Amino acid sequence: MKELDHNIAQKLLQINAIKLSPQNPFTWASGIKSPIYCDNRVTLSYPDIRTEIKRGFASLADSFGAFDHISGVATAGIAHGALLADHLNVPFSYVRSSAKKHGRQNKIEGHIPEGSKILVIEDLISTGGSSIEAVKDLRDAGFEVVGVMAIFTYEFQVATDNFKNAKCKFATLSNYTTMLAEAESANYITKEDKEVLSQWSKNPKEWYDNNF
Repeated sequence: MKELDHNIAQKLLQINAIKLSPQNPFTWASGIKSPIYCDNRVTLSYPDIRTEIKRGFASLADSFGAFDHISGVATAGIAHGALLADHLNVPFSYVRSSAKKHGRQNKIEGHIPEGSKILVIEDLISTGGSSIEAVKDLRDAGFEVVGVMAIFTYEFQVATDNFKNAKCKFATLSNYTTMLAEAESANYITKEDKEVLSQWSKNPKEWYDNNF
């Protein structure tokens, strides 16, 4: 999977799904100041790249053992999950972050047969919070979750800890370390920028205060 790891990172940089701005950081919804912004929804606009992601997921899925159902995490995991489910010819559902306020007030959308083993698809892993919440909802509904797959991870230690505490396996097509190597190699960033970006991933909450 190493070649895929680097290739996905290259593609995300090329289409600006990953934007790097170490000198003028982005502000996340959580308030964290970040030198990187990742929006994997952009990949859906590029047929060749979304197909490569789909095939990468199909290959990586083998590491989770047997499963017979795929659930996407709303909203960004829905499209990639549906594409993978169609490719593998298995049923698909998705999990909302909160129940609808009307109609049947579902949080899990779609029909999941009793006894299903479910692979969950997310687009991005930061802390892992949204993915683990979806896993919890599926488990609470009586289903077995074999794990979570995503396109990219920031490789925060808190995410590793959260998945471990949830007793849930996760894997991604690419990651922050590989992306930095590819960004430097392609001259998207300087060696000095890479060092700044590396520091952020180790302590994202305090990085801005320590550097600006």
